[in-house]
Amino acid sequence: MSSNKEESKTTVQEVTEIEKESALASFIEDPLVHTENFYEKYKKALNVAGTVLLAGVAIFAGWKYYTESQEKEAQSQMFQAVYYFEADSLAKALNGDGNYPGLIEIADNYGLTKSGNLAKFYVGVANLKQGKFDEAIQYLDDFSSSDLLIQARAYSLIGDAKMELKDFESAAKYYEKAANYKPNKEFTHGYLLKLELAQEKSNNLEGALATYSELVDKYPNAAANTDAKRNKGLVESALGK
Repeated sequence: MSSNKEESKTTVQEVTEIEKESALASFIEDPLVHTENFYEKYKKALNVAGTVLLAGVAIFAGWKYYTESQEKEAQSQMFQAVYYFEADSLAKALNGDGNYPGLIEIADNYGLTKSGNLAKFYVGVANLKQGKFDEAIQYLDDFSSSDLLIQARAYSLIGDAKMELKDFESAAKYYEKAANYKPNKEFTHGYLLKLELAQEKSNNLEGALATYSELVDKYPNAAANTDAKRNKGLVESALGK
């Protein structure tokens, strides 16, 4: 009797194992059945996701083609304007000569391209030379670059325009941005010297003293160091130190 029960129990276990193996074998042998069932169940969501993905790829490809073609146009149109800028013919550089567009038009129409972005820098500099300080700030502030030198230069030029407008606190902020942008031994000390002067003009003598100290300590061989040491002494006297 005991033997029959054990045989029955063994048979049940064997049947269960066989069912599991059969189910696994069925899944392995015919995965398409399960894939089709999954697709039928989630068909709508999958179709929507696929459409969105394809649309995204198409938009990216279209945008890349558009920006590349715009870049080529901007480059071809910018050559003559830059020539006028370098020749100091600022009116023609900014507004064009009737045959070629000026830097303002290029900056406004192709602002999303590298050449259009660079045109903003040129427009800012030209306006600064002409004493149009608000216009200079507008274009220089809209300019953006990861270049080691030109971005810091743009910040410094905005500071120059702010100084001309007697907005010394704002000037100090832009000179500080210039000095802190990828510091280097070639140009940073010049931005620090401008920062010191703007801080003095805005009566921030403690800030000016700290900046003088930074210039003297970090850039001991800089040409601006002599002026910095002299001015540092004057600020220390004014503060009673």
